[in-house]
Amino acid sequence: MKPTEKQIIKRPFIEALLCGLTGGAVFSWIGLPLAWMLGPLTAVILWSLLTKRTLYWPKSFKNGGQVLLGYGMGLSFTAESARQITGQLPSMTVVTVLMIAGGLGLAMLASKLTGINIPTAVMGTTPGGLSQMTMLSEEIRGADPTVVTFMQTIRMLSVTFMVPMLSTYAFSEGAATGAGFSSVGTGAVGPLQVITAVGAVFAVTVFALRLRFPTPWILGPLIAAAILTVSGFGPPGLPPILTVLAQLLLGVYLGISIRPDMLKDWKRLLPFSLVTGLLLVAFALLLAYILHRIHPMSLATAFLCIAPGGLPEMGVTAQEIRADVSMVAAYQLFRVLFILFIVPIFLRIIFGRQDAVKNMAESI
Repeated sequence: MKPTEKQIIKRPFIEALLCGLTGGAVFSWIGLPLAWMLGPLTAVILWSLLTKRTLYWPKSFKNGGQVLLGYGMGLSFTAESARQITGQLPSMTVVTVLMIAGGLGLAMLASKLTGINIPTAVMGTTPGGLSQMTMLSEEIRGADPTVVTFMQTIRMLSVTFMVPMLSTYAFSEGAATGAGFSSVGTGAVGPLQVITAVGAVFAVTVFALRLRFPTPWILGPLIAAAILTVSGFGPPGLPPILTVLAQLLLGVYLGISIRPDMLKDWKRLLPFSLVTGLLLVAFALLLAYILHRIHPMSLATAFLCIAPGGLPEMGVTAQEIRADVSMVAAYQLFRVLFILFIVPIFLRIIFGRQDAVKNMAESI
């Protein structure tokens, strides 16, 4: 009798869950930052490398973690933070362009030292989200999605580990008065408030999915919670256990998404991918110091605003060290939108012209 599909995935799922719980517990016991995200991520990667087994984690779990994270981030928005964010739109544009320019500079260096073509190098070093840059690389002529995925994965891992460590141990004191996630409500929470909040999150998330917003499972709940908070409705806060659950769900998923066999010549690209990640973080730290001097925000908040990580990772870090979550979310979201809607236009124009010139030369 052949095993059913549920039986086939049951053991890999249980292994993934146990790895996540064990990694989170160990990191929490040691006292490391983002214990319930970095712990499961590390445990899953190590288990996969040591056992060569393929683990399973439902995509719905990842989406659920993003919903919780997005809702918690949206609770940090206020009318005052909205005004501050609007006033910092020029700064968002400048630092985003500078970070992308820094990535382009590293891409040129990567192309020369590793021999990979320029489109692949550009997509691999651009400080965007892993999934977004991988999908975008499939639309850019000349880019190798496999190499891009590997380079972006290494960058994501290096940033995911380095930024929380720096933010926690070097800058957390300056961020102690920031606005973290709400873990309790703004007052007595009744059934009507809970139903209204759930309905708003559901409606806005469905809207974001249908319009194909970037990271809709985060953006939808974030927008819904922000609207409710700014309007004075007073949505219910997230209990700390749900914040831990969100980190666990995302951490295990990130660990499973790392495939050691994704690239045959990974040993050649690994050192340079690590170095580029380190250089991007160092450049972000420099820009963060300048932003910190210009605007009334802590260095930790400025660093998380600019750090070349993803919205979920930087949002959780901001929560952990009590940085200004709304400002971090605004900067990170602005960069995601800029990279998704503006950068592809320039990449298609640049690499399209190069292909045209090459075809013209070959036809002569």
